[in-house]
Amino acid sequence: GRSFRLLVWPMMLLSLVLLVLPLFIGKETYGAKNWFYVGGISVQPSEIVKLTLIIVISRFMADRRLIPWLGFSVACLGVLMLQADLGTALLYYGVTLMLYFASSGAITGIPAKTVSPVLLMLCGIGGGVGAALLGYQKFAHVKKRVAIWLDPWSDYDNAGYQLIQSLMAIASGGVLGVGLGLGSPTTIPVYHTDFIFSVICEQFGMLFGSCVLLMYVAIIWRGTSIAMAARTRFHGLLAMGCTAMLGLQTFIMIVAGVIKMIPLTGVTMPFVSYGGTSLVACLCLIGLIQGVSSVNEDDLARDADLADYGGGAA
Repeated sequence: GRSFRLLVWPMMLLSLVLLVLPLFIGKETYGAKNWFYVGGISVQPSEIVKLTLIIVISRFMADRRLIPWLGFSVACLGVLMLQADLGTALLYYGVTLMLYFASSGAITGIPAKTVSPVLLMLCGIGGGVGAALLGYQKFAHVKKRVAIWLDPWSDYDNAGYQLIQSLMAIASGGVLGVGLGLGSPTTIPVYHTDFIFSVICEQFGMLFGSCVLLMYVAIIWRGTSIAMAARTRFHGLLAMGCTAMLGLQTFIMIVAGVIKMIPLTGVTMPFVSYGGTSLVACLCLIGLIQGVSSVNEDDLARDADLADYGGGAA
């Protein structure tokens, strides 16, 4: 309703303030300054702002308003670049592009003859490539990650150590794994966050690891089905955005990184990696998808009631 549309604006402002805080009171970790502490508890604002990003983009795309969602997205990406949190920036960017694609057609309200949606998509992809090149040139830790991705053995005892240990752990686990509590998971740096999937494959094997990935596939499939069944543009985009966020974070950012398909990004694996802020954010994403599902069920129940009423009247 109208009250919710008005509430979106203060949500945007509060989210930007929250996202900027680590620049002033944050702690730098692995080259990125995206954390701060409240009473001894670490908080990562970018995890919380994920929710606002999806809600804002879905709301304004549904209303066919380009400037608000585009401005908010660019502002968030700019702050993340300043924090050198390029993994999260890539995640935000990917979800924004996917939502634009999912919205199908000239959702901007600009006539298609003036600006083609395909052209805007290509411009968005080109802008992402340009931002990636800029980040590579500006941040030393990004250059190091790319170099290690290309040849981790060139610096085995230092920068390449964690990636090599990750690959060795997956290989040593084989098909069925070495067993719960066995193996050497602690030899992998940050094994409880970035490389938790390597630990799973080592102790339980690639077969179990594949089953874990299939659970994510089921979540993505179910979320997409809920989005497609939604009666309104906002609910459909909201469910699709939450699904895209979980899917990209799992397969593109984490799994592809630990098996050396892309450079490491430093993003957590949803529901599995250690990290309270990340866990809460992922649970909220599932909650939003479930909320859209409940609305869909209410719509179906209303249709059934109307059909019964019409049949009884006949």
